[in-house]
Amino acid sequence: MKPIWNWLNQPLWYYQKGLIDEKLMKYAAKLFLLFFWGLLLMGCSADAEENTEITAVNYKYLALGDSYTFGQSVCADCRFPEQLKDSLQQFLNTEDSFNIKLIAQTGWTTTNLNTAISNEPLLSDYDLVTLLIGVNNQYQNIPFSVYEQEFVTLVNTAIARGKGDKNNLIVVSIPDYAYTPFGQGTSNPSNISTQLDTYNAFAQNYCITNGITFITITDITRLGLAQPELVANDGLHPSTVAYSKFVERILPVAKIKLGL
Repeated sequence: MKPIWNWLNQPLWYYQKGLIDEKLMKYAAKLFLLFFWGLLLMGCSADAEENTEITAVNYKYLALGDSYTFGQSVCADCRFPEQLKDSLQQFLNTEDSFNIKLIAQTGWTTTNLNTAISNEPLLSDYDLVTLLIGVNNQYQNIPFSVYEQEFVTLVNTAIARGKGDKNNLIVVSIPDYAYTPFGQGTSNPSNISTQLDTYNAFAQNYCITNGITFITITDITRLGLAQPELVANDGLHPSTVAYSKFVERILPVAKIKLGL
């Protein structure tokens, strides 16, 4: 079998001998160029396929807060950080992983959370950080000025742990427990809501001023009396259903922050 180059050279030989006209020669030249570029593109495509490798990514998520992050009275997989993880995983490659570091306990105030973070050997390599804190400051009648100071400290700490990038942080508003059986059993449920509005307004204004993402979920918890399924069996904390509604609001923002 003759080499392919000999076959491609035959039209030129015939042209030189005067056996084919100029139009046919031009047609043959076009065929040659198309054939040549086809081979070249096939080679580039093969090289690209050989060099394409999917690099596994280990996403790290730091969840900071109190009982609302810990998930008091719901299962470990039912709290909102775990539900957020489950929702995000559907957008990951099969090689990727997603790990949560939870620093949250029922009853924690801003002071407790600051202390807990200080006692943890945390790196500053988290891709996503959420912060939800303040209800126990209100419940324990701690001076509001303490929250004003310590919330700012917590935000700065959260940013530092999130690779020093404020765009990796999501601050979540404080739920309103006045709209639960427990809250209704207190002497002045409406006062609870008024005070929590003050806390949330401060946090939101601070975040807006400093270009930090703030997501409001308080209105969801204020449906607790009309929709009892939003309240956990303890009559105080959000239920799994409520947390899923939190995640519906957090998820689109978290996806953008993680580049998903």
